[in-house]
Amino acid sequence: MSCGARHREGLRASIFAIHTCRHRISRGRRDETLRQAFTIGGMEVAAGARRLVDLPLSKLSNHTPVTLPVHVLHGQRPGPTMFISAAIHGDELNGVEIIRRVLRTLQPGNIAGTLLCVPVVNAYGFIGRSRYLPDRRDLNRSFPGSASGSLAARLAHLFLNEVVHRCQFGIDLHTAAVHRVNLPQIRSNFGKSSRCRELSEAFGAPVVLESPERPGSLRRAAREAGIDVLVYEGGEGLRFDDFAIRAGVDGIANVMLKTGMLELPDGVEPVARQDARAPVFANASKWVRASDGGIFRTTKQIGNAVSAGEVIGVVSNPYEESESEVRASHRGIIVGRTTLPIVNMGDALFHVAWAEEFTAAKVLHEPLAARDGSDPLMDEDEII
Repeated sequence: MSCGARHREGLRASIFAIHTCRHRISRGRRDETLRQAFTIGGMEVAAGARRLVDLPLSKLSNHTPVTLPVHVLHGQRPGPTMFISAAIHGDELNGVEIIRRVLRTLQPGNIAGTLLCVPVVNAYGFIGRSRYLPDRRDLNRSFPGSASGSLAARLAHLFLNEVVHRCQFGIDLHTAAVHRVNLPQIRSNFGKSSRCRELSEAFGAPVVLESPERPGSLRRAAREAGIDVLVYEGGEGLRFDDFAIRAGVDGIANVMLKTGMLELPDGVEPVARQDARAPVFANASKWVRASDGGIFRTTKQIGNAVSAGEVIGVVSNPYEESESEVRASHRGIIVGRTTLPIVNMGDALFHVAWAEEFTAAKVLHEPLAARDGSDPLMDEDEII
């Protein structure tokens, strides 16, 4: 496929695929002054090259070594250092595929700066299809960690010091928990950091949610070291969601363009997706919970706008002809939803985000994004 044909496919193809074409066109040309090699884990990566570096971590109970693999793409031109990480929660798989697609198409010789990609941070949870580590600790509540602490503390310490601290900013990829699904969204401290707001807007997700940093989280530990981190949420645990995956790939490309790590060839303008809209910035969110147990039904999908007091679902008693209505507590956008039709009293059903400055023009009355093949029956976000 020619560069022009790839360009016409839209942003998903235009940025990374154009750079693939550009690499082929410019092959043989080499900067006269190369950057110094990037050193990590005792390994050197030359300018314009890529390398997979295994950082020793631990051993399994059967003495099998466990490492933290890091893909290093070291550009020929000076620029920032950025990390992309996935599977800090081992059952959140979309980010693993997002990074695979980025690595498949991105040429290190055509980037400025250095890109560090960690497709699977929590290998223990990934192998066991679990959110947690073997000791039931949540890695994203274990930062900054310790070199001599628990398994979670050691992994957090290694990842933070060997990868995150080498960067100026990064993107941490997540999904909703199992049996919940998230609208593609960015969570960041855009109200406190102008750079976070700029990067969040550049990413291009439908919603940007101001999200407080939790104690022990990667985002808090990185911010305390002066490193801005965007958390991308999209899709469901233990499931691939192609819409969320493509949105993640697009967003990473957009951030790299914004920060100068990528640049389009002369005369080529970026092509926006036909469904692209300016992101909605929300500074508050709340879970709507079931007031009774039973069978949950809804026609609402992630991305739908809702009004305060609007009936957005029904919980039915399977033994009697009685139903309880589920009403939105605020005017806003559904950014997460449960996927289970069987609910207990108090279960989280809808995650609604809003901002005080929302106006009728800003709250959309159609889904922000259609998900082909989606079940119109439910969804949600992270462990509460």
